[in-house]
Amino acid sequence: MKSSANTLLIQGVRASAIYALALIYSVANIDLVYAEDEQDAIPESTLEIAPDSEQLRAIRNAVENAESSSGAYAAELPQQLLSLGLVLQREGRHIDAIKVFKRGSHLARINNGLYSAQQIPFLEREITSYLALGEYTEADEGQSRLYRAQKRSLANSESLADALMQQADWQRKAYKLGIGGEEMSFTHLLYMWDLNRMALTTILEREGDKSSSLLPPLYAMLQAQYLISSHNDHTRSTNYDFSSGGGSRQSQTRFNRYIAKSYDMGRSVIGAMHGIQVSHYGEKGLPAIETRILLGDWMLWHDAHDPALASYTRAFRELAELDDAQLHTQRLLGEPVPLPDLDGVRPLLPEVGVNEGNILVEFGVSARGTVVDPSRVREDNTAELEPDEATEGKANRLLRALRKTKFRPRFENGEPTPTEKIVKAYAIPT
Repeated sequence: MKSSANTLLIQGVRASAIYALALIYSVANIDLVYAEDEQDAIPESTLEIAPDSEQLRAIRNAVENAESSSGAYAAELPQQLLSLGLVLQREGRHIDAIKVFKRGSHLARINNGLYSAQQIPFLEREITSYLALGEYTEADEGQSRLYRAQKRSLANSESLADALMQQADWQRKAYKLGIGGEEMSFTHLLYMWDLNRMALTTILEREGDKSSSLLPPLYAMLQAQYLISSHNDHTRSTNYDFSSGGGSRQSQTRFNRYIAKSYDMGRSVIGAMHGIQVSHYGEKGLPAIETRILLGDWMLWHDAHDPALASYTRAFRELAELDDAQLHTQRLLGEPVPLPDLDGVRPLLPEVGVNEGNILVEFGVSARGTVVDPSRVREDNTAELEPDEATEGKANRLLRALRKTKFRPRFENGEPTPTEKIVKAYAIPT
């Protein structure tokens, strides 16, 4: 970062992107702690796949011919194995596909080096099959192997930032899936933050602090901060057994520091996003106004009601000056919106049409964004949940989640306004 960034002063969301980025780096300056252990060699084994289609037979014949003419480590074998694995995967034969992908990545390492880029498509597809089988721990281990290959082979490539963000998104999914249990949950969030920060660094060094390419990792960093801040009470109430290998006191201490700084970090991330949008679209452009609303959401999430109201009110006034003002105002502030209003971390199931849902709820939202009197209602044209304990339990959990959800309130004439008798339908898996 440029030394002059340290002399800038921040005033709410008007901070420049480079200063906001400096604040991000002032707290999060520790590299990712993925273990750099050697990958276990996967022994060569004969493929025992019974082809059940003409396409499979043709590819298997190509594999056998290559082995006969050039040996078990033929240079052309990895690409043929990838084709074979993809066909198996498309046919739903994921166990067989995983065997093929493992052999292909093994050959790619032998022919091109331990961390060669040639093994990346095999590792990616192997993970896809593990996920299809519901083997999430194995998928997580595959992501670690993939990360090591990406970090080494893509170090000077423009593809590195995308790879880092993909890894970060996996950490978000691993957190949601509960991979590793309670003692690993906060570690997934640390990895999510770190990987996106590394992607941000890569783009910043290559394209500068005004590049719109910085927005995706910043958006994902805001996702991480929402998850970190919502993990606060849960983490403090859990007695982690660090001696069991589930985590480390260093990472716990680090996570506690992140929790303490979460509010300021979220503001800094949004400030950086706002600065970039202003540089491209101007202070009164729609993207800049949308980041102002993001700031209001973040403040309201942290119960800073007065600053949130000020941010929303200013956004309302600026929206009124735009072309299609009514359309944009209705979309952004015309009805209550559950927070966080970010893909990947939304608190509730997606809403569906009344005829598609199996639970219908009615509730209100106060001018301060709190849920009022949520209840389940019945409609003749709404499918009924089966009256069993499991599905009723899911419906009750949805209602409990709704009660705890904060909403961006509806605005009318520039003022937050209560909204009554909101009816939403949800499709709960049965």
